[in-house]
Amino acid sequence: MRRVPPPRRRPEGQAELSRTGRRRRRIENGFHSQYSGGMARNELRPLVKLRSTAGTGYTYVTRKNRRNDPDRMTLRKFDPVVRQHVDFREER
Repeated sequence: MRRVPPPRRRPEGQAELSRTGRRRRRIENGFHSQYSGGMARNELRPLVKLRSTAGTGYTYVTRKNRRNDPDRMTLRKFDPVVRQHVDFREER
C-alpha cells in the first residue's frame, strides 16, 4: 500500500492560490467586506424587505434611497402566490 504524504501547510501570511493560479482575496471573520455593513454606501442606500399586503408572506428585497424616500416605501408589484399585482410595503 502506498503512503500518501500529509497536506502541506502554507505560512500564515501567505495568500491561498486558486486552481487558475490567481490569488484569492483573504476573507476576514468568514464574511466578505461588502456584507459587513461598514461601508458608507449601505447607510445611504440600505437593503429593505418589501412584504406583500395580500397576506401571503411573499417578499421582495431591494435597495432604497433614504434621501428620496425617508418614510416607509410602498410599491405595486406582482405577487405570484395570488397571481395579482398588489401593494408591497417596506418592513423593518
